[in-house]
Amino acid sequence: METQRKTWFVTGTSQGLGLVLVQKLLLQGYNVIATARNADVLQAAVNTTSDNFLPLQMDLISEESVAKAVNQAIEKFNTIDVLVNNAGYGLIGGIEESSDKEVQANFDVNVFGLLNVTRAILPYMREAKSGHIFNISSVFGLIAGAGWGVYCGTKFAVEGLSEALAPEVKPFGINVTIIEPGYFRTNFLNGGSIAVAANPIAAYSEIAETKRMHSDEIPGNQPGDPEKAAEVMINMAQLAEPPLRLLLGSDAYQYASYKIQMLTDSIEANKAITFSTDF
Repeated sequence: METQRKTWFVTGTSQGLGLVLVQKLLLQGYNVIATARNADVLQAAVNTTSDNFLPLQMDLISEESVAKAVNQAIEKFNTIDVLVNNAGYGLIGGIEESSDKEVQANFDVNVFGLLNVTRAILPYMREAKSGHIFNISSVFGLIAGAGWGVYCGTKFAVEGLSEALAPEVKPFGINVTIIEPGYFRTNFLNGGSIAVAANPIAAYSEIAETKRMHSDEIPGNQPGDPEKAAEVMINMAQLAEPPLRLLLGSDAYQYASYKIQMLTDSIEANKAITFSTDF
């Protein structure tokens, strides 16, 4: 089968969307390299000894660790056809509340880790003159809100990097798709994938309420189905001309539509001033 010849490399797979995607891929006969911070936790979560499954412990922010994992993947399967940069975590906290260390750590994983993996795998895709890179962003890579500034900043960066990467690698037969989910019913909000700024400031009462809602009310009530999201990605990888951007979830559509309207209104309202600065 064609699917059995395709090899996927997926980061951040011990829980959430990454785990669901790996499980679906294995059921459909794909070769899967799955990475996580802890290989034992990953192996237990996937719970298979299939020969087409290679679980690897990888530190995203170490180029040496990433290179080792990619080399192991190539040694076993000879190729990497699809890369899913899924690993990442959220940080809730106001800009003033978020320390340099907390901000740096979020960018290290969500942005620089993604870059490390992409740079390590691209030479093999270029040589093969084919490939597909999925960068898991968020609808909050398009629109930002109070309390999510740092996390949104990382996803805005992913959007920009991906948008530039797409035309860079297109001549080599490589496609790039930015996945922009809304809220999906995974354990992202309560499974160690969310950090909270360690030094809150009492004056930011609205941000405190945002933290409470994401702890007490939203988990278990997210509209998105991760099973359906994983299936969409698998189908998308079979397209000759996949889209650059793909929103997932009705809430993502609503947030993105609001941002487009907000931009349009602001651009048109200030059009005369904008044009006035030309020679």
